[in-house]
Amino acid sequence: MYNIYRNSRDAGWKFLIEYGISSLPLDLKKIVSQMGITVRRDDAGVLKPNELGITVNAQGNFHIIVRDTPIQQKRYTIAHEIGHIVLGHTETSGNPYIDEYEAERFATGILSPACVLWGLDIHKAEDIAELCNISITSARIRARRMAVLYKRDKFLTSPLEREVYEQFSDFIKCYRK
Repeated sequence: MYNIYRNSRDAGWKFLIEYGISSLPLDLKKIVSQMGITVRRDDAGVLKPNELGITVNAQGNFHIIVRDTPIQQKRYTIAHEIGHIVLGHTETSGNPYIDEYEAERFATGILSPACVLWGLDIHKAEDIAELCNISITSARIRARRMAVLYKRDKFLTSPLEREVYEQFSDFIKCYRK
């Protein structure tokens, strides 16, 4: 299971590096535009009752369809669906449980990068929610994981993580003032 976690975590770091993301909250509109993805609300009733979003691949063009939810939840749903795209998930491949886990991990990693939260010395869910513009529920999950990471104190051990941290260094310096 750790390999799955590590692969999706690393994919999130690579994504942040590739798109030059250096501040929070993440500008998802800019990212989907750069990726050529269209995002639209589920006005046609395509989503199943338990779905917040889906990705449709129409002849190589990705479309993310999202339920009309509060903006923080919608941002997480879009990041989750971007995760499916980046990780190469398709309707006919992989294990759906693992795919969902990977997409969740990816979304958390790009919306609230642990090394950035560490650099800012942020611990509380409310602070994470505000800084990252994510729901308090997602922020509580992130805060619990951050508590584990703070105890381990193994930040910046990966070259990718160090690169992400460096990319956010100006943001961290300005935010901490």
